[in-house]
Parts: sequence; C-alpha cells; structure tokens
Amino acid sequence: MTQATGALPGQGTGAAYAPPGGRRSPRVMAKSLLALTKPRIIVELLITTVPTMLLARHGLPAVELIAVTLLGGTLAAGSANTINCYIDRDIDAVMRRTSRRPLVAKGKQAVIKPTEALVFGILLGAASTVLLGTLVNWLAAALADAAILFYIFVYTLGLKRRTASNIVIGGAAGCFPVLVGWAAVTGRVSLPAVVLFAVIFFWTPPHFWALAMKFRNDYAAANVPMLPVVAPATEVTSKILGYSYVMVAATLALVPYAGWLYGACALGLGAWFLVEAHALRARVTAGDAPAPMRLFHRSIAYLTLLFTAVAVTALLPWGRW
Repeated sequence: MTQATGALPGQGTGAAYAPPGGRRSPRVMAKSLLALTKPRIIVELLITTVPTMLLARHGLPAVELIAVTLLGGTLAAGSANTINCYIDRDIDAVMRRTSRRPLVAKGKQAVIKPTEALVFGILLGAASTVLLGTLVNWLAAALADAAILFYIFVYTLGLKRRTASNIVIGGAAGCFPVLVGWAAVTGRVSLPAVVLFAVIFFWTPPHFWALAMKFRNDYAAANVPMLPVVAPATEVTSKILGYSYVMVAATLALVPYAGWLYGACALGLGAWFLVEAHALRARVTAGDAPAPMRLFHRSIAYLTLLFTAVAVTALLPWGRW
C-alpha cells in the first residue's frame, strides 16, 4: 500500500489530537465524533433510502419502519465513515480538502485519539446491526453490515491506494442503502432494487471523478491514484461521459416497474445531466478551464431530483402502466 507520509495507515502524531492543557471538552469531543461520521455524505446516502422504500411499497410504509431503517442506515454509514477516517488519517493530513478532519486537524476539533475513533466506529456498526436486525429484519441488517465491510476492506484498504479503478468498484458501498431500504419493506431484494443499485453504481464515477479533477493535486500529493491523477483530462472526461450514458440507461430500466411518469422525469433529468457531461468534455478538449465542480454539483442535484421522482410517482395513484 503506497503511503503519503512515512507513517503507516493508522499512525499519527500526538499533536494531532492533544487538547490544550490536557483537558477535553465533552461538547467539542461530541462535535468531533460527529464530524468523523461525515454527516453530509450520510444525508446523500439516506436521500436514496426513503424513495426506495416508497417504491417497494408503492405507497407509504409504516412511519416507524422508515424511522428505524433511517436510524440504522445512519449508524451503519457513520461506522464506515469513522473507520475510514481512522485508516486514512495519514493521507487526510496531507490533503488540503481533508486536513481539517478531527484526527488530523490542529486546534480545538483535534481532540479524538485514533483508538477512540476506531472503537466509536465499531460501536456504531454494532448498534446498527442490533437495531436493524431486531426492529426491521436480519436481511436489512446483513446488507448494512456488508456495506460497512465493503467500504472498509474492499475500498479503503484494498483499492483506494492501489488502483485508478478504486472508485468504480469501491463506490458500490454507497449503493447498499437502496438494498437495505427495499429489504426493510419487503424482506427480500428484488430486481427493481438491483436496478436502483446500478443507477447509483454508474452515477458514482462521474460524480467523484469531477471532484477528483478539482482536487487532483491533493490526491497526487497523497499518492492516491485517482483517475484524474494518473490519466489525462481528455481520458477522464471521456470516461465520465461513458458512465453518464450507462447511468441514464439504468434509470430507464426502472420504467417498467416505476411507471411512465417516472420514465418521463428520468429521461428529462438524464438529458440535463448529459448536457453538462458533454460540456465538461468539450471544455477540456478545447483547452479551456474545465470547471469540473459544475458537474459535481449537478450530479448531487440530479440524484436528489431523480429519487424525488421515484418517491413522488410511487405515492401517486396514477402514472403507472
């Protein structure tokens, strides 16, 4: 595994978390532990869970079921993200984008010791398993556990520092919430859930590669072989465009189950996304400033609107075949 610094993954300096005067404020500790879970990423994951549950029911499931599933999913995602921060703190310290994370930041936020972070992450995962297993079903719990293990062992430890295909394969970890949501409602994983999994799977590379284009120098300094680090921008944007088309095709594969109204929304949103993907490639080809964050922000809006369409059309008494 390539290292960005002389420290092994999991090593850090005591100064990174030593509080002034040796005292640690419970409030600041709680804030730092919350930051390790990457709440903004969790929100993005949960955006896909509720619409999936509505589609599985073709209506509104019990509010209690939705609440418990969301809480269990939050704990599972928080577990994976916290352990990811524990493992990656050596490269987080090098990258400007991540240098303020609690395990590597200097100042009041840096009050969490690495071992404490690891224990916290494990406890979150255990709590998710117990909650989903006992109050939802054990298939949902097993899928949430699979997401945690995949993110930690396949992506963070196995792929991230070794191959430019890291986010293509490792991004599958972010697709599991739709499987969890579907299993929570139906007790099984059906074809529409697999299609939704595929939508997020093919959405992830364009979304993340756009971000990595912006922070290419960060990843290069940390010796992380993200595609924009190891390939020319023309190749990156060509792959972004290719994955974008496959993603839109995957959204349309859900039409037989979700209905024609959803299909119309998916087609319009897909065209909107592809316009910016083409524009990014055109700017790079012309030698202009690529402005990849335009596609990055559009990708977030796109996924949110697409799953909003899934939710709304699942609740409507019309719009299906």
